[in-house]
Amino acid sequence: MQARVKEVAEKLTSRAIKVATAESCTGGGLAYRMTDRAGSSEWFERGFVTYSNAAKQEMLGVKLATLEAKGAVSPEVAREMAEGARQFSAAQISVAITGIAGPSGGTPDKPVGMVCFAWASSDFETYLKTEYLLGSRREIRRQSIIIALDGLLEILNK
Repeated sequence: MQARVKEVAEKLTSRAIKVATAESCTGGGLAYRMTDRAGSSEWFERGFVTYSNAAKQEMLGVKLATLEAKGAVSPEVAREMAEGARQFSAAQISVAITGIAGPSGGTPDKPVGMVCFAWASSDFETYLKTEYLLGSRREIRRQSIIIALDGLLEILNK
């Protein structure tokens, strides 16, 4: 994972842009991994840990109507989280993660392991992705962080 963070850091630094994170099910794990790297203040702007629906609304501007209609674990909420992270920070790019890490909390429509991601920038339309991950709570959270980093790399390589 550190190799991915290093690559993200190099790409962001070379473009003189910063990233913000908006996390729910990973509880700040992505921000931790990024800021564990020395010099991260050059490219990491801030992280939002918005575990509750109220935090998503208050800190990121996620609409109550979206939460009520789609649920906290949905591509629509991930989009609003990523776009809110950009709006309420000085970052040029953001990534959001919302999901059900388990071991409980899943439903037939939204099983444990369902994780929604969004990447936002003023340079492209917000990109959404939903994954259905397997494993323990810890494994689902770890996989989610890797997917978020891989999405950043994919975008930064374009």
